[in-house]
Amino acid sequence: MIDKTEKIWMDGELVAWDDAKVHVLTHTMHYGLGVFEGIRCYETAEGPAIFRLKEHVDRLFKSAKIFLLDIPYTEDQIEKAIIKTVEVNGIKECYIRPLVYIGYGAMGLYPKGNPVRVSIAVWPWGTYLGDEGLENGIKVKTSSFIRNHVNSNMSHGKVCGYYVNSQMAKKEALSCGCDEALLLDTEGFVSEGSGENIFIARGGRLKTTPLTSILEGITRNSMITIAGDEGIGIVEERFTRDEVYVSDEAFFTGTAAEVTPIRELDGRSLGDGKPGGITKSLQGIFFSIVRGENRRYKEWLTVV
Repeated sequence: MIDKTEKIWMDGELVAWDDAKVHVLTHTMHYGLGVFEGIRCYETAEGPAIFRLKEHVDRLFKSAKIFLLDIPYTEDQIEKAIIKTVEVNGIKECYIRPLVYIGYGAMGLYPKGNPVRVSIAVWPWGTYLGDEGLENGIKVKTSSFIRNHVNSNMSHGKVCGYYVNSQMAKKEALSCGCDEALLLDTEGFVSEGSGENIFIARGGRLKTTPLTSILEGITRNSMITIAGDEGIGIVEERFTRDEVYVSDEAFFTGTAAEVTPIRELDGRSLGDGKPGGITKSLQGIFFSIVRGENRRYKEWLTVV
């Protein structure tokens, strides 16, 4: 269950949590066209700090542009609204969910003059794949559900309706005793998790899926930058699931998943079956950054 906070920002107003309601005929609820972001705010010595706020808001607006949603606010206004929502709730560490959706009005596939609405909610949310998973790695299953084709659903938008596919993949993985799913693209190459990007390591070098059929993850981008700064070789190229089987180590990245090691895929242990050296090093650097301890990347944090 979500732990309630006091206020949710809705269309420029802060309303009580229990009063943040929409009509049952809200268009996005029926047809799935809305865009959103997942952002984390971490406790630091300087106060709550939002990780890569500008990049997340920029992606929100790009998602809206792809799907012809005209957000009735500027990026600066949404950034300030996010900061205000965190601040007014007096919360030290939280997950942040901005949502852009088509409101009540005309029904049918074309929403005509329906208003575009925006909400921002924040709440405490711990480790998405579990503290045990962060420490020792998770079990993953290759899903029978494939990543949406790029000409069917444009993959660079973070769109509400896309996550039906992700939910089915996640449910299937959990029903098989695993923690997460790995989706392939329509040509059989590794795409991403149900809500994460993937990295593998072989021979001291990293490889990650290129931006052909995946969401352009902000934590993914952070890992690429950090790896480069640490002198770890990294390439963006397609690979198959059997290359994951014989990798030395692998991990997922994402706002919710943060940096989560993968210890097993499809019943095959990766490497020696526990988080590898590259994964642990990058994970440690990541958490030192978001906690405000690593000043090299201080521009990635917006202190509230």
